[in-house]
Formats: sequence, C-alpha cells, structure tokens
Amino acid sequence: MNKKIKQIRSYRGSEYVLFNEYCVREDIIDEVTPLYSFEANGVTKRKDRTLKEIMNAILISSSALDNLWEEALPTARF
Repeated sequence: MNKKIKQIRSYRGSEYVLFNEYCVREDIIDEVTPLYSFEANGVTKRKDRTLKEIMNAILISSSALDNLWEEALPTARF
C-alpha cells in the first residue's frame, strides 16, 4: 500500500521491547497506556467479551459449523 505507519497505541507490555526499539528506529510514535490503568483495559476486555458472546449466540442459534466464526465475528460487530 506504500503507506508508512505513523503512530501505534499499545498497553506497555514487556514483550514489546524489541518492537519499541523498531518504532524508535523507524520514527513511529509509540503511544502507551499509563501504568496500572486497568480501566482502559477493562473497557476493551468488556467489548471483546460482548462480541464473543454475540458471535457464539449467532453460531449456536443458526446451527452453523464452528469454522464459520470468521464470518460470525464481523456480523456480530456490525
């Protein structure tokens, strides 16, 4: 697509140390959440859980195969 990533937002996970170094090298702004801000994670986790519950309800109520989760998730999000 010939587009450069300018900014990324992450949650300050220690597993991203090498990635953070890459961001510095490539002039990518790495925005991180404040330390111990579980509120921000809570909102995201609740949203993910709600989407998963809707997706499961769609699959169960339609008697569809489990391998259709890839289609059920965008439907749940819509």
